[in-house]
Amino acid sequence: MANLRKNGIVLLKILISTALIYFIFTKLNLDDLIVVLKRANIGYLFIALLFIIGSKIVAAFRLNLYFHQLKVCLTHKSNLKLYVLGMFYNLFLPGGIGGDAYKGYVIKKKFDVDTKKIIAVLILDRLSGLFLIAIYTCIIALFLKDSPLDDYKIWFALSMPFGVVCYWFLNKKVFSYIFSIIWKSVSYSCVVQLLQLISILFILKALNINDNNLAYLFIFLISSIVSVIPLTIGGIGSREVTFLYGATLFGLDSNTSVAISLLFFLISAVISITGIRYHFKKIALKIQE
Repeated sequence: MANLRKNGIVLLKILISTALIYFIFTKLNLDDLIVVLKRANIGYLFIALLFIIGSKIVAAFRLNLYFHQLKVCLTHKSNLKLYVLGMFYNLFLPGGIGGDAYKGYVIKKKFDVDTKKIIAVLILDRLSGLFLIAIYTCIIALFLKDSPLDDYKIWFALSMPFGVVCYWFLNKKVFSYIFSIIWKSVSYSCVVQLLQLISILFILKALNINDNNLAYLFIFLISSIVSVIPLTIGGIGSREVTFLYGATLFGLDSNTSVAISLLFFLISAVISITGIRYHFKKIALKIQE
């Protein structure tokens, strides 16, 4: 029954992703989209790749920070291998063992750690990233000029201190055993999201886009939040739909907007597929001495 339910969920995600991709292509001129992608500057895309790799490395350091609080003091090298394998599972094997679930399973099997605490730190690692995405989203919204969001800027401004207080309170009251590293993990998340935003700027450069950069960054951040919702396979479709409607909202070219999303996904996929090596070669988790 459990396997039937799991397979049903996977099938539903595949159907939703397929439906979203089909919907996107009905709203775009496919020939124009291909032209936009073909004109992309490979050099700038390679630089974007480097920044995304950097963001993944910093994110792995952030996760290891949480592991160390549970007295699971992995070396950064072995943790990075586990993180890359998790990326591969998250993107390419959503119907099997998800990346986060696999990391929790390995840590629990290797070390004597409470299962609830493992799950908690994996959730907090994601939450820390989402928290900074929300903060960056609010900051960029304040600097957008002549946008449909002008009437809501006061709410973006007020939501930042409110969000910080809520995030502090949640960690203090619910996850007290992790609280001592809350701001250090936030600092890692600041770097992670900043590197990803820079990667988007280079993707824009690759597509020879010099205007409305802040609007594209805002749409990217919103799409990052939407893609976390577990309704699709690896966020496929949901991010592109966000870029499509974001382009409509800000009066941007839809083909270009979706091309940005596709390029970011393809670069991330290239990075994630490197984790297949550790699918076939067992990772030896080593402890810092």
